[in-house]
Amino acid sequence: MAASAPPPPPLDILVRGPEGFSLWNGPPFSNNGQPGIKLEHKIACSTTKFSDDGSRLMVLKPDSVITIYDCRSYTEIRSFQVPNLTAAALSPRGTFLQTFQKSSTPQNKNVTLWNVDTGEPAYDQFQKSITKTNWPSVRFSSDEAVACKLATNEIQFFDAADFSKGVTNRLRVPGVAAIELSKAPGSHVAAFVPESKGIPASVQIFATRKDLQSQPVARRSFFRCSSVQLNWNNGSTGLLVVAQSDVDKTNQSYYGESKLNYLTTDGTHEGLVPLRKEGPVHDVQWSYSGSEFAVVYGFMPSKTTVFDKKCNPLLELGTGPYNTIRWNPKGKFLCLAGFGNLPGDMAFWDYIEKKQLGTTKAELSVTSEWSPDGRYFMTATTAPRLQVDNGIKIFHHNGSLFFKKMFDKLFQADWKPESPDRFSDISELVKSFESIKVDDAKPQGEKSKSSQTSAKASPNNPPAQKPAAYRPPHAKQAAVVQAELFGGTTSEAMSKNALRNKKKREKQKEKKATEDS
Repeated sequence: MAASAPPPPPLDILVRGPEGFSLWNGPPFSNNGQPGIKLEHKIACSTTKFSDDGSRLMVLKPDSVITIYDCRSYTEIRSFQVPNLTAAALSPRGTFLQTFQKSSTPQNKNVTLWNVDTGEPAYDQFQKSITKTNWPSVRFSSDEAVACKLATNEIQFFDAADFSKGVTNRLRVPGVAAIELSKAPGSHVAAFVPESKGIPASVQIFATRKDLQSQPVARRSFFRCSSVQLNWNNGSTGLLVVAQSDVDKTNQSYYGESKLNYLTTDGTHEGLVPLRKEGPVHDVQWSYSGSEFAVVYGFMPSKTTVFDKKCNPLLELGTGPYNTIRWNPKGKFLCLAGFGNLPGDMAFWDYIEKKQLGTTKAELSVTSEWSPDGRYFMTATTAPRLQVDNGIKIFHHNGSLFFKKMFDKLFQADWKPESPDRFSDISELVKSFESIKVDDAKPQGEKSKSSQTSAKASPNNPPAQKPAAYRPPHAKQAAVVQAELFGGTTSEAMSKNALRNKKKREKQKEKKATEDS
């Protein structure tokens, strides 16, 4: 008899406010539709952060005290007292704690890598300052097998199992200003070199193995580029590069211009991603499988397209007031959203079935993310970004509201990380969801089912089979593009004038063919 699969891990939610932090039991909630409190600490803390694998939790408390908790038992592993602490970060598996202290002289090594289990420093160095591009100083792959750091004109590599050896390898890259190590596996590292003395900026990909570093495996140069965003896929085979410039020479955007480039580690592709609309790249995200990526781009209303690993468009999601995309960890569902300076519209899509599941709104959202099992989507309005209307909303995969809670002040709301592989297939989760009556536990502020149905049937909220919730006058050819991607006819979506012109062209062809014969 085959062994039964282990039960999936519970979903947990980390919530931090002015009084301290707490850990909630995630959905589905068994306590009359309300979350249970698994862990609660009534002490003010400036930062709470899980390790990438969810095994450990870091808490920054007053007086420069850092406490690390074991997320299996939620007991304290160790506390570190680090004077003049400015920043701290956990390694992906929680083995190491990295701290940055204010320092006035290079003789004082102010960056320390601590071994969490022993409490002893494994490595230290001096660093003048920290920015988003150079912190954490030491970068790890997801399995912590590879470790490297950015240095002046070079990338330095370490033996992650024994930092006492110091730097074991130096990869010289003149002018390098930012690096991104691939996570799973840590087989490659991307290096960004900005423009200098008429030489264009460039991104190069190198292997992390010393014997394979003689030449970059891929390289791409950019003109008018002041900064980049580097996004590796799972599998470390593809790198998306959003190249940004501070000035848009066409004067179409106050915020400069951006281009999306794609490089592969096997050298099969090095170039621009063929986007079908002019304007900035708002957001880009890889699927969990690493086989496709989705891009939100163009002047408002923006356009969204899903591409495969060869940059071929797979699915058009129409246009709308969106600047954010979140891909469900199981790869089945997508959420398009318009946050920040946009009104908070959200559209939920089934990528496998290629249809829209529903639309809703989450105004003033600051953070948003799918649950690790891919079944729920959580948004949060947090301080200090917004000082009013702080709260948490949790939606089902189709956009219906599941839970809502408001706070006087909320600083943080995050899912506890878990590997999506530990959860059952998403189709089974969907079946279990459909068997639940939503009316049995209607959350506060949720519309009635009848009003939701009427809203979905209205012209402003098209039914699921229509791909675009909003089509502006200058984008009437969107249906034609979708027909090219999906197959089938476009006559139903064409305007009367377009049909009339099409018939005229067909008659002219028939007349010409008759005359030629």
